Amino acid sequence: MHQRRAEERSPGLVTTLTIPVAGLDCPSCAHNLEAALTALPGVVRAEARLTTGQVVVAFDPDRTSPVAIQRTIESLGHRRPTPAVVDRLSRTVLLVLGALWGVILLGAVVGEGLGWSTLLSELVPWPVWLALILAGGWPIFREVIGAARRGRVTARTLMTLGLLAALSVGEWVAAALVVFFLRVGAFLEAFTGERTRQAVRALAALAPATARVEREGQEVAVPVAAVRLGEVVVVRPGEQVPVDGEVIGGQAVIDQSMLTGEPLPVEVGPGARVLAASWVSQGALRVRATAVGAATLYGRVVRLVEAAEAHRAEVQRWADLFAGYYLPVVVAVALGTFLLRRDPLATAAVLMVACACSFALATPVAVTAAIGAAARRGLLVKGGRYLEALARAEVVLLDKTGTLTLGQPQITDVVPLADLSAAQILRLAATAERYSEHPLAAAVRVAARRRGLVVEEPEAFTATPGLGVQARVAGRVVQVGGGRLLATDLWPPAARALADEGKTLLFVLCDGRLVGVLAAADQLRPEVPAALAALRRLGIRRIEMLTGDNERAAAAVAGRLGVTYRANLLPEDKIAVVRAYQAQGQTVVMIGDGVNDAPALAQADVGIAMGAVGAPVALEAAHAALLREDWRLVPALFWLARRTMGVVRLNLVFTALYNLTGLALAALGFLPPALAAAAQSLPDLVILANSARLLRADWPWSAARATLSEGDPDRTPAGQ
Repeated sequence: MHQRRAEERSPGLVTTLTIPVAGLDCPSCAHNLEAALTALPGVVRAEARLTTGQVVVAFDPDRTSPVAIQRTIESLGHRRPTPAVVDRLSRTVLLVLGALWGVILLGAVVGEGLGWSTLLSELVPWPVWLALILAGGWPIFREVIGAARRGRVTARTLMTLGLLAALSVGEWVAAALVVFFLRVGAFLEAFTGERTRQAVRALAALAPATARVEREGQEVAVPVAAVRLGEVVVVRPGEQVPVDGEVIGGQAVIDQSMLTGEPLPVEVGPGARVLAASWVSQGALRVRATAVGAATLYGRVVRLVEAAEAHRAEVQRWADLFAGYYLPVVVAVALGTFLLRRDPLATAAVLMVACACSFALATPVAVTAAIGAAARRGLLVKGGRYLEALARAEVVLLDKTGTLTLGQPQITDVVPLADLSAAQILRLAATAERYSEHPLAAAVRVAARRRGLVVEEPEAFTATPGLGVQARVAGRVVQVGGGRLLATDLWPPAARALADEGKTLLFVLCDGRLVGVLAAADQLRPEVPAALAALRRLGIRRIEMLTGDNERAAAAVAGRLGVTYRANLLPEDKIAVVRAYQAQGQTVVMIGDGVNDAPALAQADVGIAMGAVGAPVALEAAHAALLREDWRLVPALFWLARRTMGVVRLNLVFTALYNLTGLALAALGFLPPALAAAAQSLPDLVILANSARLLRADWPWSAARATLSEGDPDRTPAGQ
């Protein structure tokens, strides 16, 4: 069986293998595989993932070996994964043969009322029927035998007992029909598992396989895995960027929508950062590799989506628990049917109609569909546990700087106080600040450039920490500084008003005389007010801003957004606030920039990191991440969670009612064994069809458009 090399070494020399497994299509198969592997000496953990068709095994290489793990997997009937073309061909052949056999057997069922079934039983010798049953049912029988050897009972164990009950009374045609429908059910489970894995596979398939690398003065095509850090990769028009890296040559227009969901291509040139899996639509680039393969942002996203199944929703645990109790209930009903009615065929039907797998499939199929669809839009969720928490969230806590705001101060007001115009004051200030490295100095220069002002060369320049700068401009001494430059009692009324709004002041003095005031503020992201309004319409009861900024600045932003706030907080203070709400029984969502808010993000029931493209720590600390800084994705994420949990609940309710109804009909004799076997496979199809609604490419973004349109009818969420 093909397997990957050891992916990681944990403390204590524990090795982790990720092994692709064919035939991993039902929860029962996954549980059996996990139980068999964890029974091996030295195996610390075994995690079978239906959504990716893989098993992750952590083991001590001194106590067991990959060979032993491989043999255990094969002993449960899981064959080597086959190439897609061969697999499709074999499935087609089996489907055609099964359809022909099914037509013959279904004809026998239809003709049973006309006596054809008895005639068919008499015309075909019983050894032929037995051979058909053994040949058709052997994959299922092998699984049942393997589970029995390990002391486990599965839904297919009960079906096999029902088959034996039919054979015991000489119902050869019915038994053959049962085997046929068991195989149909197995095929549907495999189809359901394959459909579930398509979202993850489609995401992984976006990565380029080769790269064109400059080596010894030539361009050499190599596998992406062979690219070394620091090497220069050449990307031409129509090609994908194979690595994360920095552009060192060329100009191009790149499309990053497959990773960040951004609707429009962006122009990049020397010094820009580009991401693996982006498409170059125009131009060509030379890129120095800074991350390759699994270390790229794209690789980390794929890995986290693949591992999302490990973070199971609580409703999934309840479904698994219910499925565990369901099988004993089925056995009890079958035993009661036999004792009260003395009808072996009704007893067999009870055993065959049981469909425990559908309970376990109800949640992961829906969750995987939602997570895969979201990942293709730049929205990463690490598992069903966090979707479920988002769906019931009542409290949302927000960081301010870099989350609600752009994180870059901008000049908002220029107030002239002498015979100079606002443009002249801004030009004097920008010239004086020309060589200052202070963030506010950069904001002054940007404001002047946007107004088309010419920034002159200062004749002299001096920077004094805490007081600002002093420069000689056109023979005059110009000073620019904050509140410490001018005594508070000398502030003009306009400056006091700006300070009351939470803005930072810069005073401009010319030859010792105050000539103007500049006000700077961190700008609110334009889409935030509408996004918060959408969250309130989605039922979020409390929205609170947590910031380390001063009281005035916090009050100004909170007032504009209509939220409560707490200012002057340290990182540990934010954690304390999260814990206080959790102690009250509230489900808390924390939204931050993923760097300085990492502790609070990790403490919250769901931590959402904004703009995680540039912050690897965000992908590790947070439970969900927006790969681009777009607040329109936030209400879409909450809507996604609630819609997904609604689909899960509908799946579970339907499955419970269907199975209970089937048990009752079978116990009362209204459902013969053949139809019971056919009926047990139908819930899988219904679950797949219901969950497939989550795969619609536009559904989360349609919700975002609907919730945001009230504030701005022309605003359309990115990703459309």
